[in-house]
Amino acid sequence: MAKLSSVNKNEKRRKMVAKYAPKYAKLKAIANDTSLDDTERLIARLKMAELPRNGNPTRIRNRCELTGRPRGYYRKFRLARVMLRDLANKGLIPGVVKSSW
Repeated sequence: MAKLSSVNKNEKRRKMVAKYAPKYAKLKAIANDTSLDDTERLIARLKMAELPRNGNPTRIRNRCELTGRPRGYYRKFRLARVMLRDLANKGLIPGVVKSSW
């Protein structure tokens, strides 16, 4: 089990990203639009820099839903490899079977 503080910190980041997502997307679109003047694009980038650091989507860490483990994460299942294997062996994940050849 991961430290509870790490899991809580990541959840706080998720909420902040959701809060600033529209503003961030709008500023990013302006900053990447080559048809606009360079000064407008620079102003958009400066405004992006003023947003909270944890409002950036790249700050979110993918973590296992059950244990909070940050490594060995499968996006499709939102689980770490250890829990994925455990639940799959118990038959609790539909469509996943143990492979043998």
